[in-house]
Amino acid sequence: MTHDVIIIGAGFGGMGAAIELKRMGIDDLVILERESDLGGTWHVNHYPGLSVDIASVTYSYSFEPNPGWSRLYAPGSELKAYALHVADEYDLVRHMRFDVEATRAVWDADASEWEVTVAGGEVLRTRYLITATGFLSQPKLPDIDGIETFAGDVVHSAQWDDTVELDGKRIGIIGTGATGVQLIPELAKRAGHLTVFQRTPIWVVPKVDFPVPGALQRLFSALPMTQRAARAANGTALEVLSTVGVLNYKYGRGFNSIAALLAKAHMFAQVRDAETRRALTPHYSFGCKRPTFSNSYFPTFARESVTLETETITEVRPEGIVTGDGSVTELDVLVLATGFSLWEKNFPAIEVIGRGGRDLGAWWRDNRFQAYEGLAIPRFPNFFSLHSPYSYTGLSYFWTIEAQMVMLRRLFTEARRRGADTVEVTEAANERFLDRMSHRLERSVFQVGRCAGSHSYYFDPHGEATLLRPSSVAGAQRDARRFPLSDFAFESASAADGSPAEGATAGTGR
Repeated sequence: MTHDVIIIGAGFGGMGAAIELKRMGIDDLVILERESDLGGTWHVNHYPGLSVDIASVTYSYSFEPNPGWSRLYAPGSELKAYALHVADEYDLVRHMRFDVEATRAVWDADASEWEVTVAGGEVLRTRYLITATGFLSQPKLPDIDGIETFAGDVVHSAQWDDTVELDGKRIGIIGTGATGVQLIPELAKRAGHLTVFQRTPIWVVPKVDFPVPGALQRLFSALPMTQRAARAANGTALEVLSTVGVLNYKYGRGFNSIAALLAKAHMFAQVRDAETRRALTPHYSFGCKRPTFSNSYFPTFARESVTLETETITEVRPEGIVTGDGSVTELDVLVLATGFSLWEKNFPAIEVIGRGGRDLGAWWRDNRFQAYEGLAIPRFPNFFSLHSPYSYTGLSYFWTIEAQMVMLRRLFTEARRRGADTVEVTEAANERFLDRMSHRLERSVFQVGRCAGSHSYYFDPHGEATLLRPSSVAGAQRDARRFPLSDFAFESASAADGSPAEGATAGTGR
């Protein structure tokens, strides 16, 4: 049996794609999810202190507002509940298969289908393949000598184990990124002593967070336009932060400097020890690495039971961690807030073999990371990757998701209109898009600012900041509605060799 569409990943991206396809009347779709339930990162992550770092009115589907958020920045459990609500509201669960891990996808040119292999050997076939495995789905373990010899408990933030005893223990945490900023204050409340091993400090700005009053929740429910207004206001602030201060740093570095000063003032107000402030102050430009919001992170380092360790870790021993100065920090529990293997294992998350035997992962690594409109790749017919280079728009992932929903609708509608069996972006269109994105990045903080030493996941292994789309949210949404359909070749099964000629079946650009 050949399905119309297989979607890999049951997080918000995969669900958004499924909602759009179902709106088009496509019901023969299967969503493969390696975890035991839906929700993506909001199912996998449940560490103490987990919350969204974008105001919840913005970090949600615009077409499915939730008037019941308990806080401006909702805790992770509410994002999980929201995901369950969306899946129920749009009848998605019956399409989902849990505990099924896709491992390989190969294009069958003779049949114009994808052959998808899952762990255990089962093979599925589909006309269209959409990968929605997310940007942060493969936990990254630190490459430190001896870490496997540690005698205590080791827990990664993305594989949190609630059975690990924390109260009164000597806890060490490696990592001070966005996850660490949320987790460290919670660990400090329970640890007998907490040692924070910092490689790279992070920019932290005040978090304007508060419980959402019941009266406001009722207002949002009764008058949805009020919640849309709140969404627009928050979205505008985020748009200025990312578009002006980061993507247009060449012209907006003054705004970027103001944001950095705000972060420094926030730290000065909460950290009185000058040496600690120096250690916590980043030496790279604001925006090189994703900044975060917190009111509790800096005060944690004023606790007598908390130590900030900036010496390089040289090895792990059964009793604890050895740093470059030769000292040993004895530990009972080692927490890894070391993020995710973004470029190493997640681009792509599975082996994908396209037309002519092209291996997507190898091609990206041997050449440059690229994807037309952050969605399609030449020589990969009927394949759409929702977490590709240049796809992430703005600071809320939902802006990316909804732009991609529009693009999918346009491509599927045109293929249906033409009776086409395959849809594939042309090489020329992909090159034009890549040149345009590369040119835009020349004015960004990533190329004009000081990003050395930031250890930012925005940069791919080639040293290019290809994760973010160098465009405003409004610009990305406009492009989603207007990219020329002539940039794609739409072919029928009668094509002689399955290789689309440049512009051979050019669209009208609608």
